[in-house]
Amino acid sequence: MHRDELAAWLRLTLTEGVGNTSARKLLAAFGLPPAVFAQSTAALQQLVSPAQVQALKTLPEGLDALTQATEDWLAGSQRDGLPRYMITLADPLYPKALLALDDPPLVLYAMGSRSVLAQLAGKEHANDIAIVGSRNPTPQGEANARSFAASFAASGMHVVSGLALGVDGAAHAGALDAYDAAPRSAGSTIAIVGTGLDRVYPKKHYELAHRIASSGIIFSEFPVGTPPLAANFPKRNRIISALTQGTLVVEAAVKSGSLITARLAAEQGKDVFAIPGSIHSALSKGCHLLIKQGAKLVESAQDVLQELQYPVSLGTPARDGSSSAGTAEDDAPSASTDEALLTALGYDPVSLDALIARTGIDAAHLQARLFELEMSGDVARLPGGLFQRQALA
Repeated sequence: MHRDELAAWLRLTLTEGVGNTSARKLLAAFGLPPAVFAQSTAALQQLVSPAQVQALKTLPEGLDALTQATEDWLAGSQRDGLPRYMITLADPLYPKALLALDDPPLVLYAMGSRSVLAQLAGKEHANDIAIVGSRNPTPQGEANARSFAASFAASGMHVVSGLALGVDGAAHAGALDAYDAAPRSAGSTIAIVGTGLDRVYPKKHYELAHRIASSGIIFSEFPVGTPPLAANFPKRNRIISALTQGTLVVEAAVKSGSLITARLAAEQGKDVFAIPGSIHSALSKGCHLLIKQGAKLVESAQDVLQELQYPVSLGTPARDGSSSAGTAEDDAPSASTDEALLTALGYDPVSLDALIARTGIDAAHLQARLFELEMSGDVARLPGGLFQRQALA
């Protein structure tokens, strides 16, 4: 894209008071942004308010600096090998699914696989899946997000999420696990972020973001240099839901941002799924509320795939750290002993004293068994001296 055209697109996104809806109306009437800015005041007043016309006739502050920063960012792909794109509404790589939004982004910044971009641009209707949830999930919730995502990606879906801590990060990682295992058949993952793509937020996900950009896509509608402003994250949720056929909420409190994504998905006519949890957990309350409101209760990834009429994969990647079946050691505990202890654990967090009362096992032996189950990935140790069973999704 020539610098003048790039600057005109940026100017349109920066024009105060002219949102995506009004800008799209102007583009439909006059063509590309340079043509919009070339119009007379009288012509512009036929479509937008006098205040918007005045804003369109005023050069935004910082435009030159942003244009240069954007060009520098785009050129960065030559340094690190991660392809970068500035995709406008007029670009053939623009995802068609976003055009159904009332306010599709005028510009999308993207980093990652061109083949995934081309797939999204070629889809008349979205058929991928979003996974969202708490930034502070339980160990079981995090494991569920990763396992469900791996199953979806193994079936060919792209998993879309927001690169946040917790459920988002686990979902991206699970999809990448499946892609790495079968890159020719598996789907990858797509991250929609609330900052400029010249930074990674949260910083803890720096390596994860680079893994995503290597085989999937990271999208942002925010210009380079945009910091992690609180208002940007709810705004990006409409893109997560628009790019997908359904949204799965893994764990969420009643006032979680994940419920915003679920609401947007429902308003867009998409399917909403929720994983139920303990009635005693605050992180289950949001999912239970969604189920009461009509979201589909799911217990496995196959439930979602069947509901969406998507081919079910015959093989699901195994959970990391899962124990092998059987052992040759004479002194190894029997499977029935482990199963009895897991049954006593249930699925809610439980204290050591409560387990002693349930099982009749003395504290020393019980702690030894819990440690072994923790090492095999079947039990998680929680703060406060609690334990929780880790079930496969």
